[in-house]
Amino acid sequence: MTDRKPDHPIETLFVDRWSPRAFDGSQMPEADLMTVLEAARWAPSAFNIQPWRFVHARRSDRDWQKLVDLLNPFNRDWAQHASALVYLFSDTEVDGRDGKPNRPSGTHSFDAGSAWAHAALQATALGYHAHAMAGILMEEISEQLGVPERFKPEIAIAIGRLGDGSQLSEDLREREIPSHRKSLGEIAFAGTWS
Repeated sequence: MTDRKPDHPIETLFVDRWSPRAFDGSQMPEADLMTVLEAARWAPSAFNIQPWRFVHARRSDRDWQKLVDLLNPFNRDWAQHASALVYLFSDTEVDGRDGKPNRPSGTHSFDAGSAWAHAALQATALGYHAHAMAGILMEEISEQLGVPERFKPEIAIAIGRLGDGSQLSEDLREREIPSHRKSLGEIAFAGTWS
């Protein structure tokens, strides 16, 4: 691992989390995957509407290959070696109350991102790594997974134990290290944007 150091004291879990592409292809116990999804379930959301939904499979599940095939070819090449795949969806509507119709949700993607972060951190705490992918077959996902129209596919998440980077293409091997972050001074401004 590279030497990643935060600018201010934080829990090591945040620095230890990163998104590799080399997975060892080992089996993941169902209990571990449910723990990762349970952490995601506890994410915060606007008005507590909890718009996230998950479709998942482990390597040993009958739907594994179907989920692998819904990744774009670039991601499919390396993510097929993960232990689990999770597709994250967000509900684009807020259910109406007191006879009012449903209304569009303005924060569904943001809230789903919160669930992803919780899942990634829980995976790290269990000794796994999670890698989110936007490179998914958007058109096919909803139909092949039976997703209601109001739910938007957001990302797929590959989860597994770190594998041997030599299985990756040369280009990806060079990138298979935890990345650094911009300094806090570059992204956080007191009072006004500066």
